[in-house]
Amino acid sequence: MTLSELLNICIDENLIDLTVSGPKKGADGAGATKIKIRPVMIKDKLYFQASEYVGTKVLHNNYGKPEIKVKLESWIVNDYKQAQFTMTDATAQVLSGKKGNITVKYKKSAEVRVQKDMSHNRSKQYVLKEGVPVEFLVDLGVQTPEGKIVKAKYDKYRQINRFLEFIEDILPQLDKAKEQTIIDFGCGKSYLTFAMYYYLKVLKGYDIRVIGLDLKEDVIDTCNGLRERYGYDKLNFYVGDIASYKDVEQVDMVVTLHACDTATDYALAKAVKWGAKVILSVPCCQHEANATISNDLMAPVFEYGILKERMAALITDGMRAKRLEASGYQTQILEFIDMEHTPKNLLIRAVYTGKCNAEAKESVDVLEEKMNLKLTLGRLLEDKEL
Repeated sequence: MTLSELLNICIDENLIDLTVSGPKKGADGAGATKIKIRPVMIKDKLYFQASEYVGTKVLHNNYGKPEIKVKLESWIVNDYKQAQFTMTDATAQVLSGKKGNITVKYKKSAEVRVQKDMSHNRSKQYVLKEGVPVEFLVDLGVQTPEGKIVKAKYDKYRQINRFLEFIEDILPQLDKAKEQTIIDFGCGKSYLTFAMYYYLKVLKGYDIRVIGLDLKEDVIDTCNGLRERYGYDKLNFYVGDIASYKDVEQVDMVVTLHACDTATDYALAKAVKWGAKVILSVPCCQHEANATISNDLMAPVFEYGILKERMAALITDGMRAKRLEASGYQTQILEFIDMEHTPKNLLIRAVYTGKCNAEAKESVDVLEEKMNLKLTLGRLLEDKEL
């Protein structure tokens, strides 16, 4: 089946949703990290609403059937690596290579799905639906026992769903045919760990083993008590340190959310050494670069302590992303939650490609020298004993 034939089949009222994602490097038209498309009825006429995720904004445009087909063909061939289609009676996936080679997979479903609300101005659809009670959300105080979202906890509800959207985008990287091992370093109270397990295991049916690791014994005891109550038999929490953890030999996905200072670097280095297919990291409390960063050209800016601190944190995250590129990952830096809720709001998402980037390593080595830095991640990636 060709891409054009697939679009002729899928772009009609039976489409439930379609996500185009994975911007190609250097693609002029890939201004958004992803594009979600759904059918909408406007004045009794069928249109297709494209929601383009650009930084912190979501831009909406409505297209007629012929226009959206042209747009999709251009996006898929030229700008993005993959597209996932869900119809009422089928699913499809398109993979787009560098040289324009297209792979189309189309599969009829055994059961017919119910079409979603096609009204134009519907409310935002979250991964975890309001009105559907989930035990860990009730225990967190985010939901009432009836499934309603507690108003004072709505920001937490949005954060959890935002995190699950990041995971939703990388689902094609996880092998549904065999057990996938996921480690959450510095899991803390683990509300996002529980959300990840619930989404992948319960909602999506993946065979996963999830390990949560933290230094606080009382927190780990509480988390293990909760997972037993929920019946999450392949979710386990252990007291342990990121730097010394060696209880597994292979990991498919590494999550590190707000691991403090260089703990993030140890988690990233572990992930690279394991050859993890996916890394999701929200760094926190980055003091290392701030202690030594200096540059004659930037000296007037660095005189202001708050600016120096923020610049040091941003440069650290940029260098981390480049180190991962050098190690064979396609990396993105995305906003996790709104700035008004926390200044530590950047997420590094890395997907393993196996194509190491020597230019990325050289550029970050030069930057370290120019900024008087010698950061932990670079040293750890060179340590064969890690």
